[in-house]
Amino acid sequence: MKKKKITRKKASNIQVLVTGANGQLGSELQYLAQTSVFDFVFTDVDELDICDYKALDAFFKEHDFYFAINCAAYTAVDKAESDHDMARKINVEAVRNLAMVCNAHDVYLIHISTDFVFSGRAYLPLTESDVPEPLGVYGKTKYEGELLARQTHPLALIIRTSWLYSSYGNNFVKTMIRLGKEKPELGVIYDQTGTPTYARDLAASILQIMTLTEQQKISDLDFGRVYHYSNEGLASWYDFAQAIFSIAEIDVRLKPIRTEAYPTPAKRPHYSVLDKALIKNTFGIQIPHWRESLEKCIDLLH
Repeated sequence: MKKKKITRKKASNIQVLVTGANGQLGSELQYLAQTSVFDFVFTDVDELDICDYKALDAFFKEHDFYFAINCAAYTAVDKAESDHDMARKINVEAVRNLAMVCNAHDVYLIHISTDFVFSGRAYLPLTESDVPEPLGVYGKTKYEGELLARQTHPLALIIRTSWLYSSYGNNFVKTMIRLGKEKPELGVIYDQTGTPTYARDLAASILQIMTLTEQQKISDLDFGRVYHYSNEGLASWYDFAQAIFSIAEIDVRLKPIRTEAYPTPAKRPHYSVLDKALIKNTFGIQIPHWRESLEKCIDLLH
């Protein structure tokens, strides 16, 4: 089906829907929205249930959205192994609903996905052309949601990210700081490698993507693609924890442990470093190193 051209408006008149607004990324978008020219509408499940197609369509009819950013997701990786129906409802069916409604109302969709769509057997940074092979229910449902979004809406932009943390919500950084103050020694996995991602950096990059799109500096073909985003560099969870304690000045003994020493219901990818060349080259995004961003986040937490 040929896509109608979305009418350009002044940025100050452009409405942006954010779903899952109470999560880490949604909260960072709320913070940045205070100084943004865009007109944001923030919703979570209490205000808008994206699993309900009729309610979603009615909500769009009440507004004049130009962009929709889907931060809503079922992210309980281990729980998903026994709660497949709910994971699929939020990560697949709700994404399809949102893509269908965005397509019907000529709205650009930005959907957030994950490095868990990959198996972790790679040894080089993963590009968007690498074939996904998720290991568990969480990764499988997120990948299925990606496919449905792109099949349903030609203007769906997918951003895969990894190891997200923020000064908002629950995450590895805040957990390590809490445990480091409670325990003299901690064992942390050293044989899983990826890249920590500060949610505020990702939120700022999303705003940059929207600005360039609104200014018609990005083609619809470039918009409707899959992109990878994380901070620069790489680390194991052990390295990440070591940096957290160093920056936060917490004295705790760290013991590196293998994955099998800390068994979980869901398998994790052993290597999920993302190649960011495509998103940097397409949108001119500059990405800071993960430790630099970690210092900013911990400074906020203090």
